[in-house]
Amino acid sequence: MILARCSVARVLWLAIAVLGVGCATAPQSMAPREEVLSGRLAVRVEATATDPARSVSSAFDLRGSSQQGQLDLSTPLGTLVARARWRPGRAVLTTTDREVEYTDLDAMSAAALGETIPVAALFDWLHGRPWNGAPSRPTPDGFEQLGWSVDTARLDEGVISARRHTSPTVTFSARLERPL
Repeated sequence: MILARCSVARVLWLAIAVLGVGCATAPQSMAPREEVLSGRLAVRVEATATDPARSVSSAFDLRGSSQQGQLDLSTPLGTLVARARWRPGRAVLTTTDREVEYTDLDAMSAAALGETIPVAALFDWLHGRPWNGAPSRPTPDGFEQLGWSVDTARLDEGVISARRHTSPTVTFSARLERPL
């Protein structure tokens, strides 16, 4: 399902989660050395006894770091549907119809999706490595961190997937435009 409704966009973010508003919004200037990771992502939250399954897919641009950054979610035609911006002590989710401020990325992703997505860890996960902000352990196909199994077996193709096995099960997958 493509992010067609702003209410669904709140899901991420991302994290995503996450992010600035409307087709006419001009891109923010970037520092010369700032890395931008772009591609497609999908998040699925499995159904529980009380809640139906939820999913979202979108094009994304992720820039900055886990400390300060921005995540844009767009339709396949490039229309910006959501922007998340964060810095220490503040995360802001902007959609075409509103802007909401949160204390951090976890609070933002929980409010948007009903589940916390580790947006701060995505910068490292998308490079196929554990985030340095939490312990991890290697697995045959990647690593485990923050209660998620991260599969890096297709990293050379630009594909990363992660799965949280606690209920409700959440699956995140991303395909980078340019493999690292």
